[in-house]
Amino acid sequence: MTKSEKVDFVIATLAELYPTIPVPLDHKDPYTLLIAVLMSAQSTDVRVNQITPLLFARADNPYDMIKLSIEEIREIIRPVGLSPMKAKGIHGLSKMLVEKYNGIVPQEIELLEEFPAVGHKTASVVVSQAFGIPAFPIDTHIHRLMYRWGFTNGKNVVQTEKDAKRLFPKELWNDLHLQIIWYGREYSPARGWDLDQDIITKTIGRKTVLDSYYKTKKTR
Repeated sequence: MTKSEKVDFVIATLAELYPTIPVPLDHKDPYTLLIAVLMSAQSTDVRVNQITPLLFARADNPYDMIKLSIEEIREIIRPVGLSPMKAKGIHGLSKMLVEKYNGIVPQEIELLEEFPAVGHKTASVVVSQAFGIPAFPIDTHIHRLMYRWGFTNGKNVVQTEKDAKRLFPKELWNDLHLQIIWYGREYSPARGWDLDQDIITKTIGRKTVLDSYYKTKKTR
């Protein structure tokens, strides 16, 4: 297969597996998505979806959020981990939204990255999922699969994002980044990986990855 053919195979396979694509984090608007994505750092979507209803019952907009103290926010979100940093970020970005943007989440990645505790990935998720603006947020699943498939050198997520945007059509970015995440979780995990279930990697995977897999399997 040429690289172009591999890309087409990935797109077609993911479209067949995920014709409708669920969004991992529960939210009702750009603000609640922003908070949920911030909370998901080094946590699981399941855990975040368990905690956000408790937080949003108290404050589901920046005006109500800044009425809570950082300590109150921290106590609510403690189960998701890194609560001191996240609580400070949630309060800080809410304050900035109120003071600078009249409580409205901006749609530009560059502006979102200026908020406390909001990095490039978080900003990319928000513009993609809340506003439908093409972006390609790279999480651990996408980084892993892009390397396994031979689409990137795997050195860092910055390079992986550049490679993904170069290889895949822009109009598909928003769907693909979610489809790859779900595929990585269900068929190509970091641990407990069964290549026979991972049809994409088995078909187009990087030779060194496949050799390593089979070598490891023989030694078990």
